[in-house]
Amino acid sequence: MSPAAPPPDRDSLVTALSTLSADVTSPDGAAGVSVNTDGVLTALHLSDAVRGMSPQEIAELVLLTYAEAQRVSARRTGELLAPLGTTGYLMDRLRWRAGFSPEIPENEPADGASGSAAEGSHAAGASAPESASTVPGEYLRDRSADAVPEPSEPGPVADDDWYDTGVRFDPAW
Repeated sequence: MSPAAPPPDRDSLVTALSTLSADVTSPDGAAGVSVNTDGVLTALHLSDAVRGMSPQEIAELVLLTYAEAQRVSARRTGELLAPLGTTGYLMDRLRWRAGFSPEIPENEPADGASGSAAEGSHAAGASAPESASTVPGEYLRDRSADAVPEPSEPGPVADDDWYDTGVRFDPAW
């Protein structure tokens, strides 16, 4: 069995994460996006091919390309952080991002009078799972039991307590 490789030093890891960029172009080349290590959109490029597309087609194309770029970014970030361990909240989120696929409504009203996007997905009869994740599988773990609550500080002595027990003598006086 070969010895485990030492974890990367902090400075090189921070540099690699801060310079990470995922650049993805749609299959037809009409849209291209860039995202950083957090999956935040940093650049959007549209070619002349979008001139013949409807606004909904453009939005769908950009959304799907953006989601693919986020998946690529999550995979690369996970690869960089893997030597530090593959458990914990951050890695759970990266696994979720790597499998995320956006829902695209088929017939969205043009006036937007139907309400929020969350209401629109439920109005079509789509039932959200318990975890509210569109990705099948157990990606996010309930970590509410992991944290141990800190003991509460004792509050001030109530007047009733003071008078019920009588005068107290503190030997430090």
